[in-house]
Amino acid sequence: MNLVYNSDSYAVVQISLEQADGAPDDGEGASASHDEVVRGGYEIVDKMAKKGIFIDGALAQRFREGVRALAEEHEPSTEEIDDFIAGYTQLAQQPLTLH
Repeated sequence: MNLVYNSDSYAVVQISLEQADGAPDDGEGASASHDEVVRGGYEIVDKMAKKGIFIDGALAQRFREGVRALAEEHEPSTEEIDDFIAGYTQLAQQPLTLH
């Protein structure tokens, strides 16, 4: 787990599953680059709504590409990043609980 973003409104954690040798597993025994989420995904927590969502697969890849595109345009503000993340948290159904 790697905390990749944290603001007053959102927290984003990247979760990667690894093979025993420490290399990310693509499901076919080949190593993936560190820039790809092959197995795993992102947990996005909406702190204000107290809900979270886990995205993986194609949706996680699209999330990562969107973040990259935003960063390539200019240095995004916290508000711009939060607005981007809000598009994904609209799907959040899982209430946050303490355990």
